[in-house]
Amino acid sequence: MKKLINDVPDVVTESLAGFGRAHADIVRVSQDPKFVARADGPVRGKVGLVSGGGSGHEPLHAGFVGKGMLDAAVPGEVFTSPTPIPIVEATKAADGGAGVLHIVKNYTGDVLNFETAADLVGAEGITVRSVVTNDDVAVQDSLYTAGRRGVAGTVLVEKIAGASADRGDDLDTVTAIAERVNANVRSIGLALTDGTVPHAGQPGFVLPEDEIEFGVGIHGEPGRERIKLEPADRLVDRMMDAILGDLSFDGSPVLLFVNGMGGTPLSELYILFRRAAEILDERGITLSRSLVGSYVTSLEMQGASISVLKLDDEFTALWDAPVHTAALRWGV
Repeated sequence: MKKLINDVPDVVTESLAGFGRAHADIVRVSQDPKFVARADGPVRGKVGLVSGGGSGHEPLHAGFVGKGMLDAAVPGEVFTSPTPIPIVEATKAADGGAGVLHIVKNYTGDVLNFETAADLVGAEGITVRSVVTNDDVAVQDSLYTAGRRGVAGTVLVEKIAGASADRGDDLDTVTAIAERVNANVRSIGLALTDGTVPHAGQPGFVLPEDEIEFGVGIHGEPGRERIKLEPADRLVDRMMDAILGDLSFDGSPVLLFVNGMGGTPLSELYILFRRAAEILDERGITLSRSLVGSYVTSLEMQGASISVLKLDDEFTALWDAPVHTAALRWGV
């Protein structure tokens, strides 16, 4: 294992320390317990948004803390759900008096620990709602979930719900918007190689040079099948068939999001985006908004995911609304 780390137990602590120093104008970092919150938070009178999950997926979630998106994020150890106590403290740090929305990816540990934290802060008088993201069309069930996994579409939920909260919507409205985004986004990923969790010291799986994992999860979980490596266009055809076959588009424009898993050059992501956009054109689906880059990673995994979100006028306006975070910023 070759990694730019010191001691394995210190990976998350030292990474958070560096993140906090690099973005001190946007965030403040707590190390005990571990969470990241807006530097100017809590914002009085605004619904707070909190998300989190295992580390190793950066910039998810801490990279999306800031104006127009999350108010706090809770990183667990690498590929390990955060425990309830840091979620409780992050929720308190995000509470501006208008309630807090938890955005939780559909992994068993995340769901259980966020539920426990919500009960604990609820007993202290903080109103909490929860939206569980489950945009992955690759599999119905896995060892990590009951139902579909929450993957890259979570970023789109966080951005649009964050803009809703920022414009002053109440907790019920922000929650409903987050639920609508989740219901209208679909994603699927593939991997050429797996990442190496530092405490494991070796990849979770090793593929022959001529094979890929199609439908891989963001922790390297098995997908739909292992298939022979094909040209990029053919792989995108497979991915878009899976996505477009799972959701009715009824004339709606879409946002197309091509996400890198950590070890994929941006040049290759644009090759994938090019073909995905062509497929939308061929099917008469209007491409209205786009996002390309490594936003939900799996350590140094070579691979990518594609997400498609059905847009309406409200979603489009909220997507375009100003955002200022470490990883996503425009209009500010």
